[in-house]
Amino acid sequence: MTGLGALVRRRVGGASDEGSTVVEVVVLAPALALFLGLIIAGGRLAVAHQAVEAAAAQAARAASIARTQEAALAGAEEAATAALSDQGLNCVASAVSVDAAGFTVPVGTPASVGATVTCQVPLADTVPGLPGSLPVTVTVRSALDTYRER
Repeated sequence: MTGLGALVRRRVGGASDEGSTVVEVVVLAPALALFLGLIIAGGRLAVAHQAVEAAAAQAARAASIARTQEAALAGAEEAATAALSDQGLNCVASAVSVDAAGFTVPVGTPASVGATVTCQVPLADTVPGLPGSLPVTVTVRSALDTYRER
């Protein structure tokens, strides 16, 4: 620096600010990397939630078009498993629960069936090296045809 600023710095005995940029980068780089990692993990978890939601919707739809309660249970589980594999979601463990109580109500009464899909999403899929897993659970209901024989 030249001029008045350099003269004032020399007279006051102020230290030079050379190298301060390197210190700032060394201090801020890990914080920025952590922040970026959290953004990536959040996005991947949102995609996993959408995949589980799609699987639950397909399971509920498969259960609602089945003719019997037993067929609804089998169809929902098959649809959810197929949907999770089609989405490319690697679940540590997955479970499908179907509420098919709507099949027991008399014809002419509005009823619905529900499917709950749970997937243990490994956190290593979100950020490499991150241990553990996070459960993602979604429940979707689908209406039964009110006037169809049950």
